[in-house]
Amino acid sequence: MVVAAALPLVAEYGAAVTTSQIARAAGIGEATIFRAFKDKDEVLDACVAEAVGTDHVLRELATISLDEPLDVRLTEAAEALRAHMERMGTVVGALHASGHLRPGRGGPDGREGRGEGREGQHGAGSPPDARAQSFLALRDGVVELIEPDRDACRLSPEKVATAFLGLLFTRLHTPAPGAEAPLSPEELIAVLLHGSLKHPGSDR
Repeated sequence: MVVAAALPLVAEYGAAVTTSQIARAAGIGEATIFRAFKDKDEVLDACVAEAVGTDHVLRELATISLDEPLDVRLTEAAEALRAHMERMGTVVGALHASGHLRPGRGGPDGREGRGEGREGQHGAGSPPDARAQSFLALRDGVVELIEPDRDACRLSPEKVATAFLGLLFTRLHTPAPGAEAPLSPEELIAVLLHGSLKHPGSDR
């Protein structure tokens, strides 16, 4: 409850957010926060852990209907993953900009985190093996969406899912000034499933 209430405030104010603001957003007394967390820094680290964690987006992937066509399933997955990455970037970026995630303390770049709050799963640090585990969890979530069409794919669902995530994460990088606009989710899925060459006799 505390972390969920704090996330939008952290995205807006960064480390300048106050525990009184968080308490008001959560509808609790400020003292209640300190029964769950040692200090504000621990709340902020828990927010980073929640923002970079995959549980929420995996639940969203699991709600996508397998009765939908494959391109629709993957488009919905792309939208869910885009929202996840944007939320993560907003929260982490706000804390970096306000000095919370600075060299020598916890952060999503693999440095050691401060510790755990009772609501946090882990500190703000995300070591390389944790990032690899997160990627595999996301890949497995996408594999489940592709599995019903295994026989129609030239590659295994695991390889298709890896290619999907690679295309998606590349799309999410900030383009250089003057560069082409990134692929839309529909264009990304079309390239993944059908390639970039036109079919004979077709203008698509």
